[in-house]
Amino acid sequence: MKHFIPRDISWLSFNARVLQEAADPSVPLRERIRFLGIHSNNLDEFFRVRVATLKRMIELAGKKGNMHLEENPQKILDEIQTIVLDQQNEFNRIWNGILKEMQQQHIYLVNEKKLNRHQQEFVKTYFEEEVRSNIIPMMIESLPKLPYLPEKSIYLGVVMRRTGTAYHQRYALIEVPSRILGRFIQLPAPPGQQYIILLEDVIRYNLPFIFSYFNYTDFESYIFKVTKDAEIDIDNDVTTSFVQKIEKGLKNRRVGKPTRFIYDKEMDAGLLEYLMKKLNLSRRDNIIPGGRIHNFRDFMDFPDVFRQKNIRRPAFTHPALANSVRVTDVILKQDVMLHFPYHSFNSVIDLLREAAMDPEVASIQISAYRLASNSKIINALINAVRNGKAVTVMIELRARFDEEANLEWKERLEDEGVKVLIGIPNMKVHAKLCVIKKVKGKKIIQYGFVSTGNLNEKTARVYADECMLTSNRNVMADINRIFKFLEAPSKKGILNTCKTLMVCPGIMRRQLNQLINLEIKNAKAKKKASIILKVNSLSDPQLINKLYAAANAGVEMHFIIRGICCAKLKHKKWGRVSAISNVDEYLEHSRIMLFHHGGKEKIFISSADWMIRNLDHRIEAAIPVFEKDLVNELKDILNIQLQDNVKARILDNSLNNHYAHPDGRKKFRAQIETFNYLYKKIKPVETRSH
Repeated sequence: MKHFIPRDISWLSFNARVLQEAADPSVPLRERIRFLGIHSNNLDEFFRVRVATLKRMIELAGKKGNMHLEENPQKILDEIQTIVLDQQNEFNRIWNGILKEMQQQHIYLVNEKKLNRHQQEFVKTYFEEEVRSNIIPMMIESLPKLPYLPEKSIYLGVVMRRTGTAYHQRYALIEVPSRILGRFIQLPAPPGQQYIILLEDVIRYNLPFIFSYFNYTDFESYIFKVTKDAEIDIDNDVTTSFVQKIEKGLKNRRVGKPTRFIYDKEMDAGLLEYLMKKLNLSRRDNIIPGGRIHNFRDFMDFPDVFRQKNIRRPAFTHPALANSVRVTDVILKQDVMLHFPYHSFNSVIDLLREAAMDPEVASIQISAYRLASNSKIINALINAVRNGKAVTVMIELRARFDEEANLEWKERLEDEGVKVLIGIPNMKVHAKLCVIKKVKGKKIIQYGFVSTGNLNEKTARVYADECMLTSNRNVMADINRIFKFLEAPSKKGILNTCKTLMVCPGIMRRQLNQLINLEIKNAKAKKKASIILKVNSLSDPQLINKLYAAANAGVEMHFIIRGICCAKLKHKKWGRVSAISNVDEYLEHSRIMLFHHGGKEKIFISSADWMIRNLDHRIEAAIPVFEKDLVNELKDILNIQLQDNVKARILDNSLNNHYAHPDGRKKFRAQIETFNYLYKKIKPVETRSH
């Protein structure tokens, strides 16, 4: 595999780009703290999923299964440990610098030892009124084994001693109830100053009070957290329903094997040894010494106490929809491409609300992967059922870390009379599709959308995605075919009958190969040949090899890859190949594919990344864009991304993450320029008479 970068090492390189944003002094201070939180949250999921998977690969060595095994998982784990420790040191350096900058703005994050008398009284009262009833200290030495430790929590390991008896000490454990109370408490402070204390330090201050019964005089406490294997094993018990299997898997996740143990590097040696023994950890495991603070993902919600604000540009209504009373009326006349988060997600919600109330609408079919906690999408669908519409919702119960939420949505929708589809064994449904059917007399009219992103109004404010609203008959026919397959998965040939959408599994892979082959053929014939690819991840070996063949043939190729890139795209003979990653305020989540195609350009938006899991083990859909104006719009946006010289990093074979510097050119930041490009299109709307 010398021609490929290991997937997990490439992912860590992406998370290093997130860390670069936290280090960038041009980014507002609160946003820099948020990027530290994102980096921490990303790493949590990485250890819960990918490191856990690598450990499973070691256990499965020599056994056959449907897991795609790495060549040397132990070598990759060792490399991960080295990289993560290096990133942890960089993380600490950045955080210490941010703390100094906060102090310059008279913002102080203080611990229990730095409180004045007034603040001490506040902390005592706050603990008594808010915290005390939410903690249950555990004297862990007397327990035969450690209790279940929820992995999203952080814990205080407490060492208690009496003065003069250093050898007699006891250990206790306290779960910090940050999910209930929040992590940050603002303290009384003089005018013009801000003082903040962490919840665990409130508990630390009150340790003598908490353990007063035992007459201990000296207390030490250290934060630690445990990350566990988050994989849900689906057993083959045919007597168990799919829902029961998911529920069983969620329960088993509670006792998943630890994949990482992070602790305060100052931790008492005896306590550290005790915890490692009880957790069955060895020095070969991912044991990460860190600072005093852990679970930094909470810092994504750090209090907004800063002078410098990040003025996020508000989303606006697409100009084609701004003049119209109804979204539906516009879509029946023309295709509309929404670009989130620049365009408002409300247009999608409005489309479903209109369908729910329209007496001519007979049915709605829609697929959902991740939904907002108070989903307006779900509310619109429930209202549609109440208004007599036949509503079918495909909910993917295995959307990782949203399994519990999706089980709850399933139950609520079924209670309201919605027909709920819950997926296909060994295959996730990742396509984002909707088809709405109207009956006018004897005529059936269909319209809906295909999206690259989730139907989630919360993430649509920060994820950059594309959504095609359309009434194209061929597209609607294919969406109907996909839903027929979802309702009857045994009829596998249905997907092969799709004529317009590129779908997975399998079919999209074959069509992508054909599209690349045509570019190779034209390049060899000295004709113009080019590919622009924008994806989150590029890791599929077969397609990477095909791209290598295209590069060798002289196909001009430009890649915009946010996350994983396993391809080594730098080669002295490939002068017409470039690859960048844009990490900025918004999460670049859309997938766009542009092929020159002998002058008859083909451009698609897709839910699928170029990964084995997407192409072979998921239901995905890519929609071709036909209308010339929309083709040009997508091409313009791709070119804007390729010109970025502020937030773009060059993807090279050595994973250096060097910025694409201006080189004398004016600074060009793609997300701001994309907003400006799209916003200019609404000016005629703004000047209309009222």
